[in-house]
Amino acid sequence: MADDLKDRGPQDRSRINVNEAHELRYWTQALGVTEAQLREAVQAVGASAAAVRKHLGK
Repeated sequence: MADDLKDRGPQDRSRINVNEAHELRYWTQALGVTEAQLREAVQAVGASAAAVRKHLGK
């Protein structure tokens, strides 16, 4: 079975890169938030996935 190249997750799951479309798709779906909410959280607490989860209450 071939890999689904459209469903790429982040290369480093401990950090969130809001400048990559595939990471935005992954993290908004994984966290159940909008792109705007994700961008605000990253701006508020930085790119650490753990810090963003905590900020969002996830």
